[in-house]
Amino acid sequence: MKATLTPSIANGAVRAIASKSMAHRLLICAAFADAPTTVICTETNNDIEATAACLSALGANIKRTGDGYTVEPIERERIPDSPLLECGESGSTLRFMLPIVAALGKGGRFALHGRLPERPLSPLREELEAHGITLHGKELLTLSGKLNGDSFSIDGGVSSQFVSGLLFALSLLGHPSTLRITGKLESAPYVDMTCNSLALFGAAPIKTESGFEINAGGKLSTPTHIAVEGDWSNAAFPLALGVLSGEVELLGLDQNSAQGDSKIVELLREFGADITYIPERRSYIAKKSELHSIRIDASQIPDLVPILATVASVAKGRTEIYGAARLRLKESDRLESTAQILNALGASVTVSDDGLMIDGVDSLRGGYVDSWGDHRIAMSAAVASAVASAQVTIERAEAVQKSYPRFWDDMMSLGIRTSII
Repeated sequence: MKATLTPSIANGAVRAIASKSMAHRLLICAAFADAPTTVICTETNNDIEATAACLSALGANIKRTGDGYTVEPIERERIPDSPLLECGESGSTLRFMLPIVAALGKGGRFALHGRLPERPLSPLREELEAHGITLHGKELLTLSGKLNGDSFSIDGGVSSQFVSGLLFALSLLGHPSTLRITGKLESAPYVDMTCNSLALFGAAPIKTESGFEINAGGKLSTPTHIAVEGDWSNAAFPLALGVLSGEVELLGLDQNSAQGDSKIVELLREFGADITYIPERRSYIAKKSELHSIRIDASQIPDLVPILATVASVAKGRTEIYGAARLRLKESDRLESTAQILNALGASVTVSDDGLMIDGVDSLRGGYVDSWGDHRIAMSAAVASAVASAQVTIERAEAVQKSYPRFWDDMMSLGIRTSII
């Protein structure tokens, strides 16, 4: 699929989509609860559906009904031996489900697609193997054995998803355990989201100086009904669009969210953006602004780097983004792919060991780019079209289905002239 965008002035309002990060977590908790749960989730996407499919393969009965899911929980005694779990291209799904399946002790086969087989599993793999698990294979990753022990340790510097996966798994073991975090915990707000989700189901891990204590007892307690909040990671794109061109209102965001990517508002304001919060509407209004360069530590907000670099590409001065080496291991090498698409459109971006240096230009020139099959790269290129002097054409524009399926509809509703073929 190819999207061609003509430079346009954005104007209008859209509603934030449901957070896929929160949806993953709430669906997992609901699948292991003591009774059925309704999870209100106004939108779905490829990654959320991958997690739902994996939980269904374990025996959960998950149905999409209206604006959400009804989840009838897994009966442990009826989990099939070595079920096939289709993870799609979702890193969250794989990294959450591996430890969970290990804790259940029935084995499993994980089908991995796209770039997912290349994304790292160490040190999670080694920690699972040290506690009774055997893993082999690549595109079809086979797990056997049952997780044993009550003391676990993981380096927090590779992926917060490893920590979250272990927190879910240890909550299902049925006996107290500890999880020690070594090194600096990257993307810590995502671990907070996991703890908050478990707390909603009566199984909050206890934070300690070295990590967590888990005393969940093996089964979670359903709150019966629960809602997925708006997604801050994807909210970054329409907010940035408003800051670069026109005026955009984004509704349905929690100002006090634990999502780390809610930092997008603070960072855009550091650039000089005019962003106002409207409490009675639970919305943010972003207006076209004069922007200047800043320095950004991306260690806790890696998913924001492509869109922040897009904003920086037309901000006066040199913006430095650092602490982002882990982006080389995403759906694309996001340092290289971000630099490549922006430079192709007329920006001045240099890749460093762990980030990007962006020298702002007055405007972009437009042109032809490939999304690298990466949803955040496709959406960043689309937003860049608003500050281009000519059309921007994006190949493999369907990549947005991974996290924001109605992205192109929202762009058009905001007045961005878009042709999809």
